[in-house]
Amino acid sequence: MGTEGSTVLSPLWRGLPTIDSSAASTSASCSLPPHFEAVGSARRFTRTTLDRWDLVGLFDEVALVVSELVTNSMRYAIPAAVPVPAPVSADRALGEYEAPVRLHLMRWTSRLVCAVRDPSERGPVVGEAAAGDECGRGLYLVESFSDAWGWHPLAGALHGKVVWALFRLPRDRD
Repeated sequence: MGTEGSTVLSPLWRGLPTIDSSAASTSASCSLPPHFEAVGSARRFTRTTLDRWDLVGLFDEVALVVSELVTNSMRYAIPAAVPVPAPVSADRALGEYEAPVRLHLMRWTSRLVCAVRDPSERGPVVGEAAAGDECGRGLYLVESFSDAWGWHPLAGALHGKVVWALFRLPRDRD
């Protein structure tokens, strides 16, 4: 991936200063099975990745956002009874499948992006939770803890959508 990221994330850059082409970029991703236990796995993956990138100080905010995005994918994008998926390609060994939800963490010198890809083409809807409701506040939390968030449908061979959240990194980082 180049310093501007993939074309899948191009809507994310609108309204932000361009990234210096010499800025270092790196990314990590993990597949998440269609089970709510995957939220804990996503948090552990996030902690390990942020630690490796020397960004562990951002863990609380980023983990909360990752948890909300993955929970929404599990709750609203995955059907109640997930059929056994077809192999991704004939090259893969029998039993190797692409998980329906994938978490991507991407870091540039000045930005960190968390993106969750899922098979649903329906966009996320900000809920209106009543005082006693247990659901309906997730995207408000994403909006509160990240600098920007959004979503867009996937194009080409991939079906579904990507929901992303952006965090601006402190300027004093290398």
